[in-house]
Amino acid sequence: MIWPFIFVTQIYAQRSDFNHLDFKKSDSIALAYKDEGLSNLPLLAYNLTSHLDTEVERFRAIYVWVCQNISNNYNLFLKQKRQRQRFKNDSTKLEKWNSNFRKKLFSKLRKDQSTICTGYAYLVKELSQLAHIECEIVIGYGRVSTTNVDKLDQPNHSWNAVKLDNKWYLCDPTWASGYPNPKTNRFTFQYNDGFFLTNPMLFSVNHFPVKSKWWLIEKNPPSLHHFLDSPVLYGKAYTLLNKHILPDKMNQTVLPYQKVRFEYDLKSTAQIKGIKLLIDNGFTSWETIPFSTSTLNASLIIEHQFKTSGLYDVHVIINEDFIASYTFKVK
Repeated sequence: MIWPFIFVTQIYAQRSDFNHLDFKKSDSIALAYKDEGLSNLPLLAYNLTSHLDTEVERFRAIYVWVCQNISNNYNLFLKQKRQRQRFKNDSTKLEKWNSNFRKKLFSKLRKDQSTICTGYAYLVKELSQLAHIECEIVIGYGRVSTTNVDKLDQPNHSWNAVKLDNKWYLCDPTWASGYPNPKTNRFTFQYNDGFFLTNPMLFSVNHFPVKSKWWLIEKNPPSLHHFLDSPVLYGKAYTLLNKHILPDKMNQTVLPYQKVRFEYDLKSTAQIKGIKLLIDNGFTSWETIPFSTSTLNASLIIEHQFKTSGLYDVHVIINEDFIASYTFKVK
């Protein structure tokens, strides 16, 4: 079954503010300078932005160029992770190591166009400022499906906040660029437009800024405890969802035959072609069609029932893509 386009009323600073603009020209300019390199950042910024009329189009060209030309270096990420853990109780040694590491990081970025989240955020900021666009690096905690939240005791991720038409917006060029293979350290470019000017409410499920002003959420931003308890969202969720609503925590306890409700606000452009659940009980896994699926007040609502007690990992799949994961204890 194919659901029609969903129209959602939005109040946060996000991409829908610019639905009246077509970014084809920005994207084509970013593609035209694919082999430009980083030897001359002022020239690169000029080439990417000088023929675009609006501030958001100029930022779009910069952002897309970075996402499609800079690879994520998994070895560098592991090295930084190990050293941060090693010196986490010695701030002096940690700062000294960080200072040396940043020099090597930016040298490798310019030479090989390979980096980690810090380099992505730095490059987006530098090119934006050269184009007279106000942009900041945001430091905080990031969660993906492989993150061990029990050991997430210090900031591990960086992204950007950009000021466009006097409003601040959020974006994550690292997660938008593609994905590295941890076994081979080979990087696959696969641009994900969902991380461009994302709704802060959705962004907050995977991102926790150290400085609270970068939530861009006026009322009741999540606590660190709530952030660590949140469900796992996958990259494809950002292409379909405007907001994650239910379940609001990763781990749930329910009764047999109790209706379990999954609820999401969809983007205005979202088209849903199929919904199913992948369930794993620790011994076997299977796919199933939810008990019910519906749209109500611009929300996608999915309901399911567990018939027997046990511990289940539940993965929501929409259009053959993993969207979110939860754990249910049925007793």
